[in-house]
Amino acid sequence: MIGTMRIFGGDITTLATDAIVNAANETLLGGGGVDGAIHRAAGPGLLEECRTLGGCPTGAAKVTEGYRLSAKFVIHTVGPVWQGGGAGEEALLEGCYRQCMLLAFRNEIESIAFPAISTGVYRFPLKRAADIAVTSVAGSLTEGGPVKDIVFACFGAEAEAIYHGALQRHQAE
Repeated sequence: MIGTMRIFGGDITTLATDAIVNAANETLLGGGGVDGAIHRAAGPGLLEECRTLGGCPTGAAKVTEGYRLSAKFVIHTVGPVWQGGGAGEEALLEGCYRQCMLLAFRNEIESIAFPAISTGVYRFPLKRAADIAVTSVAGSLTEGGPVKDIVFACFGAEAEAIYHGALQRHQAE
């Protein structure tokens, strides 16, 4: 693997990576959870730019400037709402991570931080989401590109433990 993947326990908005990923809703106009935290920390310029993007479909991603964040960019992605696993949720979540990595490559981003996309109010099972995150990002890294440092920003001890487990399972493969 070309890059390194690691876990960070805490607030994604405090990270000084080149980009942070926003687990957004389809409007990209802010909301609760990590989405609201990123919008608050970035300031009003982020909302103004997001208004020009025309929203974003589930499984896709769009990039903006980082404004008042330490990160230069925010990559917004819309994860799926968990509906029991039979509505293509896993493929859509994998698409989120792959699209974010594609935008990272196109924007010469060397370091990127991901939240646990879809695991909050969208109720995607955390263990399944962590495995998808690690596998999808690792798969993107094998394609080459500028990304060297990947951070999975976890909010809470349970999420940290689950993501550590996902990294260990991936490294054992």
